[in-house]
Order: sequence, then C-alpha cells, then structure tokens
Amino acid sequence: MRTALPALLLLGTWATVNTQPASAAGAPAPTAEAPASASLLSAMQHDFGLTKSQAEARLAAEKTATAVERKAKHAAGSSYGGSWFDAGSGTLTVAVTRGADTGAVRATGASIRLVQHSARQLDAAKARIDALSAPAGVSNWYVDTKANKVVVDVVTAHRNDNDVRAFLAQARRTGPVTVQHTAKAPQTLAAGTVGGDPYYTGNVRCSIGFSVYGGFVSAGHCDQHTGAVYGWDHSYVGNFQGSSFPDNDYSWVNVGSGWWTVPVVLGWGTVSDQLVRGSAEAPVGASICRSGSTSHWHCGTVLAKNETVNYSQGAVHQMTKTNVCAEPGDSGGSFISGDQAQGVTSGGWGDCSSGGETWYQPINEILNRYGLTLHTA
Repeated sequence: MRTALPALLLLGTWATVNTQPASAAGAPAPTAEAPASASLLSAMQHDFGLTKSQAEARLAAEKTATAVERKAKHAAGSSYGGSWFDAGSGTLTVAVTRGADTGAVRATGASIRLVQHSARQLDAAKARIDALSAPAGVSNWYVDTKANKVVVDVVTAHRNDNDVRAFLAQARRTGPVTVQHTAKAPQTLAAGTVGGDPYYTGNVRCSIGFSVYGGFVSAGHCDQHTGAVYGWDHSYVGNFQGSSFPDNDYSWVNVGSGWWTVPVVLGWGTVSDQLVRGSAEAPVGASICRSGSTSHWHCGTVLAKNETVNYSQGAVHQMTKTNVCAEPGDSGGSFISGDQAQGVTSGGWGDCSSGGETWYQPINEILNRYGLTLHTA
C-alpha cells in the first residue's frame, strides 16, 4: 500500500527523473554538485556498513573515478582492456595489454594491470557468442574485465543438458571463455495489476524510470502494445511512443493530461527524494541504488557492463549487472549512482529477502536511440 496522497502524486509524475541530453561523444562529466543529502548518506551507511565520513569519502572517490575512467581509456587507446573501481582503496584500475603507453595512463590517476586481451578482443568474442542461439539453461554472459575473459553463467540444474553443453562448446571457440554456475535464471520484473502502483499498461504494472522532457523512460518489456498508460490513480497519462524488447529493454512514454515531469527519483521514505543532475556512467565497482514500486529503495554495487541476459523471451544485450535486489513490479524503475542517472530496471533473480542480482538498461543508450532530453535539476 502507499502512504499519503501527495506521495502518490509524486510517484505518478516524478518517479522517472532523467538527466541532461547525451551527445554522440557520450554523457557529460558531472559538474559542481551539491553535497550528498543526509538521507543518501544514511542509506549508504545502512546498506554498505559505512560511517558517515566513509560514505562521503566513497562518493567523492567514485566521482573522481568516473572522470578518470574516460581519460584513461583515451590514453590507453587500442591497448585498453577495461577498468573497475575498488571501494577499499578508492582507486580505479585500468587493464592494458603490452605496448600500452603506461605512463600516459598512470598520469590520469589510474592504477594499471597488465592483461593478455584488450577490451576490443573480449567484446568481439562476446559478440560472436551473441550471434549464437542460447538455450534456456544459459543465464547470461558478459566480459569480466578483472578476469580478462568472457564469463558465461549457466543455471546449475541445467549444466548437464545436451543443448547447454553444445552451446558452451561453441562459446569456447569464440575466444577466452570461462563458465560459472548460478542458482536461478533471470526473469523480467513486471507484475500483474496491483492497486496503488506507479503505472499500468494492459494487465501489467511497472515502475517509472527517469523523466525526459515530454515524458518518461522505462523498460521495453512493460509495453503490452495496448498503447495507453495509466497512473497510480488509473487516470490516463499518455502512450508508449517507442519500445524495444528483446534485444534491448527500453521504452518511452509521452506525458500529458495534467501530468508533468520533474528531475526526481522517489526515495520511498527510506531516503529523501533524490534530485538527478546528470547521466555520467559509473564504473564497475561503484555504488548504485534502485527505486521501484514494489521493493522501493535498495543499494548495491555495479558488477559488470555490456552483459547479455538470456530471458525466456529472448536475449537482451548491453546490460549492466548489479547486486541490488528487485522484485516483480520494479521493472522500468530508476538506477542512480549519487545524483547521476544510470539506467532502467530490466530483470534479475532473487528478491529483497534473500538477495540476488538485477540488470538495468543504460540510460544514455535510450536517450540516443529516441533523441530524448533528460530532465535534470
């Protein structure tokens, strides 16, 4: 159930906050920002077991790492092998192959690890796996920059299936591949119609992601191709203007009929409602939080990028994996790091009682695809 009526209105109109427009060169770096809110620091203290000063230091280090990552990638050039943020040391590590200008990379402020395969080589191997037809027993696959390999996750109960074995044999021929096992297969997080939730379409309830000028973005699998979208009070909001699922998992809805957009992500009383000031992409290892209509506000860490997730409806590409929990009805909801929008919730496994993993569709891809402008504070 929801709380007071003002909070309901806030969700129906505000819970999909977007950031500034993304250019062809990528999202702009975060500029001067207000200090982190007390509620955000409190949430990080709770979810990560930090003191207030440790939470402040981590946010500052992640902001620095986000800026360093772009410079280091450019300095490494074709030798770039990926990068990741280490919360313990507060530093960004950049993987490079032999022949890299290590001095130029170190000059950006990054640490260096020498690896065998470049990011370009690993991405090419993953792309060859993307071209294969994956059976249901294969959960997902992605480039693990720390391991310098492509990781394929297989549902433990199906690891001996003939079709899974055949798929893995093909995958191993594409390049440096390793296999891991997971307990459950990922699922999208839409839900049947339930009273008091952010928006409805057909017989599905989903969550708003971020506001754009003229509407909001959400998950593609939420589009039931009935056209109309209704808010928490079942009043007409607008229509799906575009969506893609599978292959991608994004959509956007125009907003009218008395509804409006503002640059805010709902904190559900766990934290204060969060302003959105940009869409600079956080590195692997950074903290990230998710807002959704079922399980509300939860935080965790970015685990991997450019991952392919094999849902029962088909594979979805270029996803980002986190260890933030989610539940049915959270689909489309906001992933945010600090005050920077990251993406919209797609699916996952587990729940917010036992834990699990959740994937999101990166926000800048959605903006570029539809030529949208994010609504920022």
